[in-house]
Amino acid sequence: MNAPATPQQPPALLALDWGTSNLRAFLLAADGTPLAERGSARGIRQLAQPGPAGFEQALAEVAGDWLRDQPGLPMVACGMVGSAQGWQEARYVACPADVATLAGQAVVIRTAHGPLHVAPGLIDRPAVGGSQPPDVMRGEEIQIAGALALQPALAERACLLLPGTHAKWAQVQQGRVTGFRTFMTGELYALLRRHSLLGQTMPAEGEAGTGSDEAAFNAGLARAGQAGPGDLAHQLFGTRTLGLTGQLTPQGQADYLSGLLIGHELVAGLAAIADDHHGTPPLALIGDPALLARYAGALRALDHAPAALLGNTAPQGLHQFAQAAGLLTQGLAA
Repeated sequence: MNAPATPQQPPALLALDWGTSNLRAFLLAADGTPLAERGSARGIRQLAQPGPAGFEQALAEVAGDWLRDQPGLPMVACGMVGSAQGWQEARYVACPADVATLAGQAVVIRTAHGPLHVAPGLIDRPAVGGSQPPDVMRGEEIQIAGALALQPALAERACLLLPGTHAKWAQVQQGRVTGFRTFMTGELYALLRRHSLLGQTMPAEGEAGTGSDEAAFNAGLARAGQAGPGDLAHQLFGTRTLGLTGQLTPQGQADYLSGLLIGHELVAGLAAIADDHHGTPPLALIGDPALLARYAGALRALDHAPAALLGNTAPQGLHQFAQAAGLLTQGLAA
């Protein structure tokens, strides 16, 4: 006999991951169970009209029916929607900070569908008199909260790596982000491939029949591991000369460049998080599965196997944020 179907839990939260190019909406139950998910191209730079009206329209397009069916549904958001170019600015919160800190500094936007609680980003300021510039993140702090909810063991002490256009290396202790570094690896790769001499002998991105060349990627990774201070600019030119001399195919040049840039990021990132007294903390990866697989393979090649690979943890993080803000008390009590 078939087991009786489990009734779906009622919606208790609308969670929005609102970035520069895209908007993702998640309908969540009171315990965080995902009930539905939608995507939209209405990122903050892709609105149909400027200003608050454009944000209102984007919200209505992606979740208007959910909000009509569930009047008074709590709403939370993270990402660039809270930037200075977003709907309303949610100023950065200084490290160390946890999800309760973020909830305590949330900005509430009065929308046509009710209040929208927007998470602030994080800023890591250098010590007074230090030579290091500050570092910032917006959106990743919520993904980190979600990762800690999914993997509670990481909360004690870990480094969370979020690869992407601007890769983040965040150090966590006792559930709080204590500091982080940003590496512009993805953006550098895109700029060099699309707008530099190096990219002229590479195939167009996404071109049919151009599978990845793992040997070339590993060669770039190994080259980065041999680098000394200031070697990156010289090593980059090797991407072109290895193609000119027939040692790399056009696709191989693209993968060699990727390995070189990721390799330099990993070498620098691992050195930065090393602790002479306690060793390198567990390293967990968050993000797109394909990109995580490439980073995980590179880390293993450097004898630093990741402790966990996590996908998009924004829904879980937004649920934690809503709980910390007291928005789910009524739903959980029911």
